[in-house]
Amino acid sequence: MKIAVLFGGTSEERDVSIASAAQIIPGLRALGHEVFAVDTAAGRLSASDERKLLAAAIANEPPSTAAIDGIRADAIAMSPAAFEIRDADVVFLALHGGAGEDGRIQAMLDLAGLAYTGSNHTASAAAMDKDLAKRVFRSVAVPTPDWLMAPVSAETIGKQLGWPVVVKPNSQGSTVGLGIARRGDELSKAIRLAKQFDAEVMIEAFIVGREFTVGILDRTPLPVGEIIVPGEIFDYQSKYQPGAAREVFPADISPEESALMQEYALRAHTALKLGAYSRIDFRQDREGRVWCLEANSLPGMTATSLLPQAAKAAGIEFSELLQRICEGALRRR
Repeated sequence: MKIAVLFGGTSEERDVSIASAAQIIPGLRALGHEVFAVDTAAGRLSASDERKLLAAAIANEPPSTAAIDGIRADAIAMSPAAFEIRDADVVFLALHGGAGEDGRIQAMLDLAGLAYTGSNHTASAAAMDKDLAKRVFRSVAVPTPDWLMAPVSAETIGKQLGWPVVVKPNSQGSTVGLGIARRGDELSKAIRLAKQFDAEVMIEAFIVGREFTVGILDRTPLPVGEIIVPGEIFDYQSKYQPGAAREVFPADISPEESALMQEYALRAHTALKLGAYSRIDFRQDREGRVWCLEANSLPGMTATSLLPQAAKAAGIEFSELLQRICEGALRRR
């Protein structure tokens, strides 16, 4: 197949997207596919530009607002024609966050009649909107922590959610802009941080406990994984800096606990109408109750990202995972 890999872009998850593409592109080429790289902020890359860009590592922090603003100012108009991808058999989306994951690029690819990986534009938008996604979870009896949307008073939060709470942008990934407010006097600062990345801010009850994730591939749940982090949350540094977190696949939990999380994950994936693959994240509280946090329509795709690790635990190597994702795009088209 001739495959265009779209990556980079102008979201705060640009570095994560580049890291995914750095694994996906050689992986697809090793399978014998003809692959070309497209940065949605700059267009189709030459071989030398591709090598230079994909050699970069993920920094300790997401790109600064000034850096992202500069990239956006220079970005091409986002259209399939501008990407020069009309001759591709499949468009592999190695994008995370922003227009690459919230349905906007998916909608343009649909209008262009191109096959692409991941979920369609409506499902992508629903999964990215955390408030909407949590409403969908509850509609199919998938437990999710209580939440409120800002603006809301500290008094109301204390009564309805209790303290501490997680404060986060409603439509961001990779925990960009996420903070914890332990008391009412910490709320304003956490909301200001989140508002740097989204006009809508979610305030969610903080679940103290263990962190888990379940990948879905071709409507089948993969083995449950546990993420063991040094702090309270699986933040940007824990996710992308070597040695910052330990990930265990399959998780050391009972078969009953594993089956329950897999059932919830598949239920959430199906209710959101997600595509050939996704990743659903959970917390388990100290009483053993499981809570669904969010759905990822385009999860990280380096060879050591959570979805590929889950696939490997199921006996699916990275190259086979890439092939199945591409085949899923062709089937959906």
